[in-house]
Amino acid sequence: MSKSILVTGGTKGIGRAIIFKFAAAGFDIYTCSRHIADLNELTSALNKHNPSIKIFTFQADLSKKEEVIAFADAVKTETIPDVLVNNAGVFLPGAIKDEPDGNFELMMHTNLFSVYHLTRAFTKEMMERRGGYIFSMGSIAGLTAYANGGTYAISKWALLGFTKCLRQELKDYNIKVTSVMPGATLTASWEGVDIPEERFMKAEDVADSVWAAYSLSPNSVVEEIVIRPQLGDL
Repeated sequence: MSKSILVTGGTKGIGRAIIFKFAAAGFDIYTCSRHIADLNELTSALNKHNPSIKIFTFQADLSKKEEVIAFADAVKTETIPDVLVNNAGVFLPGAIKDEPDGNFELMMHTNLFSVYHLTRAFTKEMMERRGGYIFSMGSIAGLTAYANGGTYAISKWALLGFTKCLRQELKDYNIKVTSVMPGATLTASWEGVDIPEERFMKAEDVADSVWAAYSLSPNSVVEEIVIRPQLGDL
């Protein structure tokens, strides 16, 4: 029986790289995006390279609880994923003291609340199955304060705390939980900046790190992955 992976925000960047990494290993794919055109393009690309796997896509805005739950319910009609990657997120630069009104709510709902609700939707079944792997895609901004980090950094600090608590709750049920905290990665979030490409990490490097953690024996778990550009943080 084939295994399955659910990756939120899987049409671009790190999420897309993780999907292609696991698809190449024969995993069925479950993902979501706000944009149906991006989901259709992803499906076409996956079918071209991995015609034998199942691909399930769902249009959802994960800043909205009702759409997070709708996505989870739709997936549960098909499977309980073996791997859950909470990857969807949004970055809006700004300082706490004067960032635009609404930034806090949007980033907290997208970067933290969606992870909370989606994870809770699957934990009961994973516990009953006594198996699974949950990755939370954080950021080094959840470890170190940065200028103009604002609410983004707050949300990632909170996500790290959530993931640590989840690890403690689920370890006795043979469910692995890992925090992934990448530094600057060449994704759409950095479009338009005048910084050489070699100063960034590749999304595929983060995907390879996730796969390496997943591939360990049942006796071991990587609790935290911190991965930075070779030339240092941006």
